[in-house]
Amino acid sequence: MTADDLDDHVLTPAQQSVVDQPWSARTLVTAGAGSGKTHTLVRRLDALVEREELEAAEILVLSFSRAAVRELRERIDRHATAAQRVRAQTFDSWAGSLLAQAYPDGDWSGTTFDERIVEATRAIGLGAVEAGEHGAPAHVLIDEVQDLVGVRREMVEELLDRFSEQSGFTVVGDAAQAVYGFQVADPDERAQENNYFFDWIRGSFGEDLVEVHLADNFRARTPQARVALAFGEQLQKLPGEADAAAAEAESIHRELRRHLLDAPFFGDLSDSFPQESLKYFDGTTAILCRDNGQALRIGEILDEARIHYRLQRSVRDRPAPAWIARLLAATESSSLTEERFTQLVTDLDPRPEQDPALLWRSVRKVARGPRATVNIQALHRAVAESRLPDELTAPAPASLVVSTVHRAKGLEFDRVLIVEPALLVEPKRVAKKKYDYDPAAETRLLYVAMTRPRDDIYYLKALNTWLLRKDRRLDRWYVGGRSSWARNGIEALGSDVSHEHPPGVRGFPGDPRRIQVELATTVVEGDPVELRLLHRLPEGPEQSPPYAVVHDGQPIAEVSEGFRRDLQRMLIRGDNWADESWPGRITGLRVECVESVAGTPAATERAGLGSHGCWLAPRLSGLGRFEWWPATDTSNDDPSADTSSGTGTQ
Repeated sequence: MTADDLDDHVLTPAQQSVVDQPWSARTLVTAGAGSGKTHTLVRRLDALVEREELEAAEILVLSFSRAAVRELRERIDRHATAAQRVRAQTFDSWAGSLLAQAYPDGDWSGTTFDERIVEATRAIGLGAVEAGEHGAPAHVLIDEVQDLVGVRREMVEELLDRFSEQSGFTVVGDAAQAVYGFQVADPDERAQENNYFFDWIRGSFGEDLVEVHLADNFRARTPQARVALAFGEQLQKLPGEADAAAAEAESIHRELRRHLLDAPFFGDLSDSFPQESLKYFDGTTAILCRDNGQALRIGEILDEARIHYRLQRSVRDRPAPAWIARLLAATESSSLTEERFTQLVTDLDPRPEQDPALLWRSVRKVARGPRATVNIQALHRAVAESRLPDELTAPAPASLVVSTVHRAKGLEFDRVLIVEPALLVEPKRVAKKKYDYDPAAETRLLYVAMTRPRDDIYYLKALNTWLLRKDRRLDRWYVGGRSSWARNGIEALGSDVSHEHPPGVRGFPGDPRRIQVELATTVVEGDPVELRLLHRLPEGPEQSPPYAVVHDGQPIAEVSEGFRRDLQRMLIRGDNWADESWPGRITGLRVECVESVAGTPAATERAGLGSHGCWLAPRLSGLGRFEWWPATDTSNDDPSADTSSGTGTQ
């Protein structure tokens, strides 16, 4: 269902039943792909506020992915009336906010997402939710519950259990689209997670549970786009025993794959004809693949063809938008009224595309000051702690998106191009595969991919990615070679740019003020960048030497300590390693976005940028390729030098 259809859409009886439940009802909604669940949830929220007279702060809305949160937020902004102030969050974002509220002096920067979820679950049991600013929720609305496994499932169960006597809930999910089981390592435990939450909620609330099924499909507008929908019910009922689930899933996978290969063949992305089709298509397109190694290779091909695209981020990538740093740089005040905030945002060049009123409401969620103001120090702290609302950190829409199927779940596109999936193998051949053998997971992935299009579905020739491997220690892809020890490239992550100082303060000579202007006005999403070796002396124990991030011949940032450590771990191969054997250049990277970074006021004062303690930095993505310089070559130590002739591989 597209946004243009929503205003004229008449709710089906099942959708209306969900909307009309009283605030205290315990409602389970099973909703197939494209069944209009987001539109139904927006209407449900409106009813809770307008008809049931709940305050927005009394409603807790959680979802699994930022993509789903963003879609829900946009639908609320465009189509809700009474529920405009209801806030939707991801599970991870809400858990982080709960911990910050429950333990204001705690430092969670060194913990993993899962560790924070475990601590948040413990905090719920100790009363942190009801002790917070808004108290216990009157109604909890949870989307994408089929993806709740392990510690996240346990957190939601604790939440619903604790407030079962005083709160209602609406939980929505589709077991056929449960694709995050890989977070559970053991195959038998993973199989048991299938439908676990659905069974738990049915068993826990029994006859008090109202169950509604949304069966109609509003997304697919053509027979081709509807071809996979018939398999949803079979996937929902896969058995919870690993071997039985595998046998049934393999049969479904063969049928799904056959239907996909009956669709039109889009060709080889390296050829000019499919490239031209991508450049001039008027609607939205997604290229979907199984893993991020394939996504990185597709990105390389599109970059070489100069086709603009967006690489879909991980749910845990939360860059702060660039306009926040520029807003803070434009004022010395400790607080802002809405009128002053709107004036500053409107005067920014370039100015944000969003409505200043929407930005004001989002910022107030994390930086609320007295007497209807925004507290500047609280906003700075929210940027530093990555606690901005999900709607502020979501990427801008793009006409062409490259994504793994996992990251595309919850999204829809006019046409979808799916990389030809491999045939499932027999268990005895599992050792030869790059990933765990899980037929049920692979089948659900293919089902999710084939239910994303509104109109057209195509398949793409399988990619040659045999040189791309994943370093499990670093959680990074790299470019290998014929020898097992070969390392010829590295994946860029969102954390690879240093946030310790504003660019230009250390590492390479530069004017921090000029660099900030360049980042604000010249550097844009998709621009090519490379890393250049600054010198050959490692920055510290178990680290590589430093590299500058170079854009259009000029350094605009320096790599982070995390990148230097990962590069050193990736390249060191025993006692015969020579310090001069570092790549002189790492090419093929791109700017994912320019983000706001928060540090100390002293850092910006030393850089001549004022006392606001916030600055701009590029965020990188892509697959970097190594170029090796001779050890005696010192002409390239200047990061702004022209080194286009430097070549070589290892």
